[in-house]
Amino acid sequence: MALKVQKFGGTSVADIERIRNVAQRVARAYDKGDQLVVVLSAMSGMTDKLIALAEEASEIPDKRELDVLLATGEQTTAALLAMMLKSMGYKSKSLLGFQAGIKTDKSAGRARILDIEAKRIKALLDNGHIVVVAGFQGSDTNGDITTLGRGGSDTSAVAIASALKADVCEIYTDVDGVYTTDPRICAKARKINIISYEEMLEMAVLGAKVLQIRSVEFAKKYNVPVHVRSSFSEEEGTMVVNESSDMESVVVSGITCDMNETRITLKKVPDQPGISAKIFSPLAEAEIMVDMIIQNTRSGGETDVTFTVPTVDFKRAKEISEQVGNKIGAKEVLTAEDIAKVSVIGLGMKSHSGVAATMFSALAAENINIRLIATSEIRISCVIKAKYAELAVRVLHTAFGLDNPTQS
Repeated sequence: MALKVQKFGGTSVADIERIRNVAQRVARAYDKGDQLVVVLSAMSGMTDKLIALAEEASEIPDKRELDVLLATGEQTTAALLAMMLKSMGYKSKSLLGFQAGIKTDKSAGRARILDIEAKRIKALLDNGHIVVVAGFQGSDTNGDITTLGRGGSDTSAVAIASALKADVCEIYTDVDGVYTTDPRICAKARKINIISYEEMLEMAVLGAKVLQIRSVEFAKKYNVPVHVRSSFSEEEGTMVVNESSDMESVVVSGITCDMNETRITLKKVPDQPGISAKIFSPLAEAEIMVDMIIQNTRSGGETDVTFTVPTVDFKRAKEISEQVGNKIGAKEVLTAEDIAKVSVIGLGMKSHSGVAATMFSALAAENINIRLIATSEIRISCVIKAKYAELAVRVLHTAFGLDNPTQS
């Protein structure tokens, strides 16, 4: 008998029939003898509808009340699934985040989980219940409902799995696993059978949308095995686990592409101590995530500072950069929105040379100019013109042997 946490995303519970399919799938697992905690997202599109309602009610919705409103999406699906399971003859009970003991900080709309008091969940499991938990939510020290941000149900599921010391956390979605690249861009993309937390984290950060970033961080920190599977088939998916020795046989595991990047350059900035802090501190205070940073030193005591930010933060970042530029004496601030970031990722890069050369040569052969480069121990990223992004993905997929169906 295994203890499993199963999470079903918005497309998996998009309507009553799909929720019924989830109920039948959960029942089959229970009939095999598994103990089950099922974590649900809101119905597909529901969160956006609730946000639209909030904006009709108030031009700037109160953050606390917005969390109360948004949490009803997951509350709905959790109650419906529990009803269906009971009507099928199974003992089941739905719990909201605070009832499941999910404690968070007070950051409305983007709360972080501090602790899970899983006593109630454990008691229900011991009593033979299928426990259904509303994902995406918890409560802070004041008892106020909080939400975890987009994709937060993944984090809820992994956190609960960690608290329960579950055998596996199964993430059910509309894809059947993690692929070497986006199949919509590259027809030769292949499903990866097993991937490390480190690789999955890089892929999530760099544009892969299969798992929410914080859920991977949580899984890595607490060593929770994660199985990414399709809600619409019985096929095995992708296991996300700790690094193992046999993973190093593949130099590059995947190629990602992020089209949601913009570039900002402060030209001819004084090259002196403290300038970088003056540039990036205001951005940090505005909670704008800066990714790639490049500094090019000029003659005459000046330098150019270039960095990238998410497209959603571009307008604020540009305004802040212009204000900072005026204060520190930058000659001008240049921006570019028509860019993309392509990356190669793989644990094998730790022990193999020549990855950068292969990447640069493959792009050069297609006359794709590289604007920025950033690296980590298992990743190389290049900023290029957006119009070349899909071509770059296909070229790199071939260059690193990922087209080969025998490689996994």
